[in-house]
Amino acid sequence: MTRPSRLPIQRSMAWGARLRYLLLLACVLALLPATAFAESLAGLRQSTLPAPPAPVHALRTAGGRLLAFSDDRVLAWSSASPQWQPVQLPGGATARDGWQNAAIDKLYRVSTTDDVATATLQTAELVGDRLSLRSLPALPVALHDIRLAEHAGVLYVAGVDAAKQPHLLRRTLAQAMSAWQAMPTWPGGAAAGTLVAQRGELVVTAPAQPHDAVWRWSPDNGWQALAPVPGRVLASEGARATGQAHVLYLLQSSDGKPPRLATFHTITRAWADLPALEGVLPTTLTAWGTGFAGWDTQASTLGTVELTAQTYLLKWLDWLVIVVYLAAMVGIGLYFYLQEKRASTADFFVGGRSIPFWAAGVSLYATNTSSISFIAIPAKAFETNWQYLTNNLIAVLGLVFVAIWIVPLLRRLDLMSVFSYLEKRFHPAIRMLASALCIAMQIGSRMSVILFLPALAIATITGLDVVWSILIMGVFTIVYTTLGGMKAVIWTDFVQVFVMFGGAIFAIGFIIYHLNGGVPEFLQVAMAENKTQLFDFSFDLTKATVWGFIFLVVFDVVLTFPKDQVLMQRVLSTKSDKEAGRSIWTFAAIMIPGGFFFYAIGTALYVYYQSHPERMNPLLPIDATFPLFIAAELPAGVTGLIIAGIFAAAMSTLSSIINSVSTLASVDFYEKLAKNPTPKKSVLFAEIMGVLVGLAGIAIALVLSRYDIHSLFDVSIELAGLLGGGFAGAYTLGMFTRRANSQGVAIGIGSSIVLTLLIWSMDLVHPYFYLAISILLCIVIGYAASWLFPAPTRSLQGLTIHRQDAVTGTE
Repeated sequence: MTRPSRLPIQRSMAWGARLRYLLLLACVLALLPATAFAESLAGLRQSTLPAPPAPVHALRTAGGRLLAFSDDRVLAWSSASPQWQPVQLPGGATARDGWQNAAIDKLYRVSTTDDVATATLQTAELVGDRLSLRSLPALPVALHDIRLAEHAGVLYVAGVDAAKQPHLLRRTLAQAMSAWQAMPTWPGGAAAGTLVAQRGELVVTAPAQPHDAVWRWSPDNGWQALAPVPGRVLASEGARATGQAHVLYLLQSSDGKPPRLATFHTITRAWADLPALEGVLPTTLTAWGTGFAGWDTQASTLGTVELTAQTYLLKWLDWLVIVVYLAAMVGIGLYFYLQEKRASTADFFVGGRSIPFWAAGVSLYATNTSSISFIAIPAKAFETNWQYLTNNLIAVLGLVFVAIWIVPLLRRLDLMSVFSYLEKRFHPAIRMLASALCIAMQIGSRMSVILFLPALAIATITGLDVVWSILIMGVFTIVYTTLGGMKAVIWTDFVQVFVMFGGAIFAIGFIIYHLNGGVPEFLQVAMAENKTQLFDFSFDLTKATVWGFIFLVVFDVVLTFPKDQVLMQRVLSTKSDKEAGRSIWTFAAIMIPGGFFFYAIGTALYVYYQSHPERMNPLLPIDATFPLFIAAELPAGVTGLIIAGIFAAAMSTLSSIINSVSTLASVDFYEKLAKNPTPKKSVLFAEIMGVLVGLAGIAIALVLSRYDIHSLFDVSIELAGLLGGGFAGAYTLGMFTRRANSQGVAIGIGSSIVLTLLIWSMDLVHPYFYLAISILLCIVIGYAASWLFPAPTRSLQGLTIHRQDAVTGTE
């Protein structure tokens, strides 16, 4: 018998050894960042300021300047004028009064002496060298030991009455006639040592043994006892909000060590010590810059300590991955530019109606999954829970209706702009009005936000200015979109989905791998903190509840899916009615698992940073949580891969918006208004509009970069509701009713916009309701107004879902 060859076995063993080597190398690379886990990401910068020419008993801030209160005068200092300048006080006010800051530059005059209970407060404003006062309504009870906090235009006052009972009051400052509202006080009955407002919540520390107690109030949960302060807060001014979720404290340890600074994270409720101070920060201090300014009575010196953050430069391997990705996207656009003759509007706008259903379905998901999904949704899940994922679950059911009823109707009309339907059903003016509103919504509420988010990520990681990041992202997207048309957009979307998911899956695995308890710790913390809670069945209109999501899906998906040119343009690009329906099914099949990945990232980040609070940056916004993790924790190369995933998430949606808006501008406006339009001129006009639309999105994103926005996810929802619902109801009126006419629809569109803006100005409901309310108002008002005018006389064949209007004959 011939002895079998050992060569295959040897090869198998060799490959096994190589595989083990590669796995070992991957583990070593993954463990490299773990060596830094004990290091604080935040640093401290200490400096000395010019000392005031008189002894100081209090420091405060107003008008962007530092105020020093001595026995008989007040002095002001700023970096713009290095000399201390005297401040004129209004009549009856003295430097020894109880001046307090509710937040930086929010100065109040509290009382005349420490022995007299305060019944009134006055706001103080520094203009030039003069302080002016404005009285607030009298407090309902006179209070001692007052602590102030201000956040989002609401002033909070804590104090104790003559019987030493604590009180907590609040007042909306913008409403001149509003009265003080009594709030429930923290348990325990002790006076507040410090009071800080952050994220719409209150954090109170109260004296206790052996450590100060911590209480947190939130609108949803009331007062909750948290882990005690790891020491004692040294002064009533020794606590301040910083960033969007941190509170900075000056603490005295119980073991006699020198005072130190520590941060408390209001989301994870974790404490983290900051690097040791050089010397001792005095207790006569105030919030200043990103930290504190303090007066040393013994040395008569004035010093500051401020938080600093490290910048993480990308390694060459990260840049290589990013450059390869960007080059590939431009290459796809160039390929289709060279392949197409560019004289056919059908080729440029709807890909020659030759796109396979599976590619169109993946592109639908990529377009719907923007940088909001990759950055803002993990941040939202990190801050709250999975409640917004309910929308995905319900939307899948809505897509079933769309695939069966809506898509076949529109496919038969052979459209390139979905607003052509409104002209066929109503009037050219309705088409142009709705198209213009859609363009405004896409540029104003989607494109700018989606462009700003990845720019924020790049700035967080590389230190590259946000302005340059926005410009780079916008220009690359404009180039490959205007080069390749619809085919380039869809096939780049297809590639980008895999880049996106690759980065997301690796991030989740990496975070869980570096938890001390692994998967069990992840599940235990997530369940204990209700971080995976999906459903809220309450009937509170100020929250995003299940009923709100159902309401939104019914109106925004089931009834008005056709309003979204960005999505419908992919459906219209498929080969047949059957393939169009299948593209919707593909989209629905990817939506739920895709949503779980992005929400799971946020939950994993919560668990990770609860265990490693020192690895957070107190100066960054909540939306930068995932970019921070990418920058600070991931190994080289992988960071570049996930940055490419962020780019992919943003660029897939940006390219779709640019292509769709340029299509609307060309088909709905140029071809309707220009004299003797030709397909070649129409395509050229669309290319020019694509560049202009991209530049407009860049400009608005640059404006957004100048504001401190708490959650861009919420902002995008709010803007979409205010701008997008006015025209959406027109589709329901056209498809589901036979009585609606152009006059009634125009009235419905205008009325819905005005009334939704009124609801927004009064802050009556959660922003998630705006879009559905606007659509509902358009439907109800538009249908009712239609009865004031004659019924439509034009043929409705093929324009409604009613059986009597069905298209007869063979399709």
